[in-house]
Amino acid sequence: MSWTRAFLLSLLSILLIITFSSVVKSAAVRDDSKPADAQGAARQVFMAESDASNFFKRRSRRSPKYYAELQAEQRMKRAASERRREYNEEQRDEYESYVEEDRDEVNERSRETNEQLREYHYDGLYPRFYWFH
Repeated sequence: MSWTRAFLLSLLSILLIITFSSVVKSAAVRDDSKPADAQGAARQVFMAESDASNFFKRRSRRSPKYYAELQAEQRMKRAASERRREYNEEQRDEYESYVEEDRDEVNERSRETNEQLREYHYDGLYPRFYWFH
């Protein structure tokens, strides 16, 4: 119990020292400059009421799209489909080359296996027309 009291007392004293020290005051941002023009800042952030209403009147939710907007959307869709087509084509080519290499490897292994079996079982009676059964 005594160590918790000592710990809390030390934390409290550190907090008081930090609060009243000059280091904290020097780290604070000083406001030596003249007060900012409040209306100038408001003009930069907000637009005039007439401009805002024109902004929303110009294109409502249900109004048809402008031709330039349609063209831009179509260009974006075409570019996306072209990228998708190229990606799929590249993936297909990679898969086809992988399958071709895999088939070649399998064929080579089976050919080697068949040659080894022929050599092992060879009895000197090749070609076939020497066999009488």
